[in-house]
Amino acid sequence: MSGGAGNLPGAIGIFDSGIGGLSVALAVRKVMPAEHLIYVADTAYAPYGDKTDDFIYQRMALITQHLIHAGVKAVVVACNTATTAAISKLRENFALPIIGVEPGVKPAVLASKSKVVGILATPRTLLTPAFASLTQRYADTATILPQPCPAFVPLIESLQFDTAQMRLAIQSAIQPLLIQGADTLVLGCTHYNFIADLVADIAGPDVTVIRTEHAVAQQLSRKLAECQLSTDETRTATEQFCSSGDLNLFSQQLRRLWQREWPTSTNPGVFALAELCVVQPAPADI
Repeated sequence: MSGGAGNLPGAIGIFDSGIGGLSVALAVRKVMPAEHLIYVADTAYAPYGDKTDDFIYQRMALITQHLIHAGVKAVVVACNTATTAAISKLRENFALPIIGVEPGVKPAVLASKSKVVGILATPRTLLTPAFASLTQRYADTATILPQPCPAFVPLIESLQFDTAQMRLAIQSAIQPLLIQGADTLVLGCTHYNFIADLVADIAGPDVTVIRTEHAVAQQLSRKLAECQLSTDETRTATEQFCSSGDLNLFSQQLRRLWQREWPTSTNPGVFALAELCVVQPAPADI
């Protein structure tokens, strides 16, 4: 890794187009306090929502290859858009465990009393065949209302979590869903986890908000155990945070979002990944 970053053999690699995946990394750290983590924010090419599937896969493959070279034992694609666009192809080409994220439609349908569920997500996620397939599974038991939220990610990336502009964006997104009877809202983008409480506050006490970062962390834990890759030893875990974009902004985002509440965590190292700023041909077979 450039900029002084070193390898972390046996670490878990986590990546997203920006800072949304940090919500997943926080959940992973809580569930697995002894695991080393490497987080990559591909902010030089964010958002992924306006990119093609081929371009997104190129970024995913390049970052995954980079993480493998750093010694990771598993990868978490902590981005809903990337997961729905190309995680199947990524798994075909890389042999290590790869965990993705998808909107929590199943728990939402189970939780909903009205059986009307609103899905808040990026426009790109909602247009993918993978999302259509996911919602089709529950078409007979609930009404699924997809709601694109193009304003959310730019506001979250700029750390505007509770501004008048963010409140207006949330209100505009959820009001049509509530009018149609939705009593459960799914946060279908990892960025949205950072505004979950605000969404719940604006939606009101009768609306359930579903987030999935904790379920992803549990799934990762189960997969590592299944593959006999879990870290059993008691140790002080190390974290590395890497970005293909503006390192000063990324450092500010980390100071705000990386809640250092676990004594096993050391101070983060923050590194630039200049080599990830050039799109290279996707590897054919790894």
